[in-house]
Amino acid sequence: MVQSAVCLVSGGIDSCVTAFIAKNEGYNIYALSFNYGQRHKKEIECAKDVSSAVKAKDHIIFDLDLHRFGKSSLVDASPDIPESYNLENIGKSIPSTYVPARNTVFLSIALAYAEAIDADAIFIGATAQDYSGYPDCRPEYIKAYQKMADLATKRGVEGRSIGIEAPLLYFTKAEIIKRGLELHAPLEKTWSCYQGDRKACGKCDSCLLRLKGFKESGYHDPIDYKSLPDWYK
Repeated sequence: MVQSAVCLVSGGIDSCVTAFIAKNEGYNIYALSFNYGQRHKKEIECAKDVSSAVKAKDHIIFDLDLHRFGKSSLVDASPDIPESYNLENIGKSIPSTYVPARNTVFLSIALAYAEAIDADAIFIGATAQDYSGYPDCRPEYIKAYQKMADLATKRGVEGRSIGIEAPLLYFTKAEIIKRGLELHAPLEKTWSCYQGDRKACGKCDSCLLRLKGFKESGYHDPIDYKSLPDWYK
């Protein structure tokens, strides 16, 4: 019997590769994305492209207005997105782009969806290497969420645990990119930039980490940038 998985698809590289890993492992994919009040909707359009490419059985775009809470430069237009940070400093502190409890909120919705459709797993593109320092991407967080999910669901109580799968948790960005290319994931359809313009800014943390990954992987990033750091040119 083919198993099913809910895949959190944001439109970025990590979630794209994660969805293709789940597909490669034989799961039927049910994609879940969030319109959560973020600054731009370009990532939602990219999530649609990724879900189509992975041949998801369904793709739910869930409206959830975290903008009402504020306290993050990703959902509140008043603070500026930080730019041109030194790569060595990324991940050493929690940046203003951290959205309070975002992965916990997203995984909770995914858990409800997974149990409703009797899915066997939830795949999330969390990674604790080459990342921005978000606390809800750490291995201990994923482990704790799995324990909570086992306690909180009918399936868990019945001994049919819904697995919280984070296959990229210990991958560097370069390793993620290489794995994505091996699986023919459409990295050219992904979007990482915190801005939603026609071209990626090339200056925010997310752009810098993406570019670092492509440089270290030996492949050229297929998307366009407004500017590029000297070390990438």
